Amino acid sequence: MVEVHYRYATVDGHRLFYREAGDPASPAVVLLHGFPASSFMFRDLIPLLAGDHHVIAPDHLGFGLSDAPGAAEFAYTFDALADLTAGLLARLGVARYAIYVQDYGAPIGWRLALRDPAAIAAIVTQNGNGYEAGFVPEFWAPIREYHRDRNPVTEAAMREALTLESIRWQYLTGVPDETLVDPTAWHHDFAQVSRPGNDAVQLDLFADYATNPPLYPRLHEYLRASRVPLLAVWGQGDPIFGPDGARAFAADLPDAEIHLLDGGHFLLESAVGEVAELMRNFFAKHSW
Repeated sequence: MVEVHYRYATVDGHRLFYREAGDPASPAVVLLHGFPASSFMFRDLIPLLAGDHHVIAPDHLGFGLSDAPGAAEFAYTFDALADLTAGLLARLGVARYAIYVQDYGAPIGWRLALRDPAAIAAIVTQNGNGYEAGFVPEFWAPIREYHRDRNPVTEAAMREALTLESIRWQYLTGVPDETLVDPTAWHHDFAQVSRPGNDAVQLDLFADYATNPPLYPRLHEYLRASRVPLLAVWGQGDPIFGPDGARAFAADLPDAEIHLLDGGHFLLESAVGEVAELMRNFFAKHSW
């Protein structure tokens, strides 16, 4: 039976929670969660990977069990979250690793790769966007309005994303059999984003998401130059990042493995076994 350890580390004065499993001498895999989740989303995946890999899954600052200083105390940006992730990996002595990116995990992972391309051994993107083609227009229209003008009206639309019903919608939309999705997941996320002051944290990150698409040309250049092995395993029913976002990786990495699976934004909730098998096969072909 695989042992999963639940640990904390202090990075730049902030206490970060992370899950860790597997032999530290084995190839490292870093799992980067999205909004509004935490490393809890990897609870079933970690044991399936840890037999052959050293698996690390942190909670980003402001999420899960990591510290959540108020927005007035800490400038929440994707650059800052990438800084803390890099600091955690340095503290753990992890210098080369594969990344699994989902939702917010993607802009954090892309920043890590652009800063230190040699550190990234492989990429698994599970509904982790890197192309304009991936944005589902209907979902992103109010967010782009918020980016253009942050005011009480556009903010009200963003606050809807913090409601229990909206989080439940993210988990269930596009899933063929909703009974496979544990309701604990969306209730867990809702409890975390409902902590006093966390709404302001999330609103700042919604605003900072505007910095991510301008990075895409650099990301694409990195993919072409590095030829990094990439597996796109995508819930094709995702109403946020559509399947064209998965297909787009082939333009810059013709050898990318692209799999569209029946599922939604949080694919691991309904297809964790299938995802884990694809990952294990992919990693076996690209050792590090």
